[in-house]
Amino acid sequence: MRTSILLVFSIFITIGTGVAQERPPHEIHAAMLYNFIKYVQWPNEGEAGEFVVGVIGDDNVFNTLKQWYDGKPKGSKKYVIKKLSSPAESSDCQVVYVGKSKNKDFDTIKNTTAGKSILTITDGNGLGQKGSCINFKVVDGKLKFELNQATVNGSNLKISSQLSSMAILI
Repeated sequence: MRTSILLVFSIFITIGTGVAQERPPHEIHAAMLYNFIKYVQWPNEGEAGEFVVGVIGDDNVFNTLKQWYDGKPKGSKKYVIKKLSSPAESSDCQVVYVGKSKNKDFDTIKNTTAGKSILTITDGNGLGQKGSCINFKVVDGKLKFELNQATVNGSNLKISSQLSSMAILI
């Protein structure tokens, strides 16, 4: 119960307050992406090494993630924030964020990450239905997110019930 309340509080503080609305969208996306990661379990979670978050198509999200989280610990791993120059590089990540300017490359990224334990997060109309694990969506002027459970299951990832209960399920 406490975890659920903390999750709800942290996400709504990020997207629901007047101060948050003054924040640029890339900062809100970066904060939400970081919070999503906390509620996803990867198969090799306990192994040491790097936890790579790749960003393609949004330099502002990349720069914010790099500044806020690069080098910080994630259990026995450490965050590495990587700017991807091509969809092929997405196969070396645990998380791939696809910004709006690269939505046209989503099918290639989806094919590159298929069957791998990679959480794809997108910001584009219809990309949740096309196979993104998580897709940002604006509903009634508020930032929400879609969760494609079939894609998550196919990626061998486990999403906490707290996160899925807040999502628009596909």
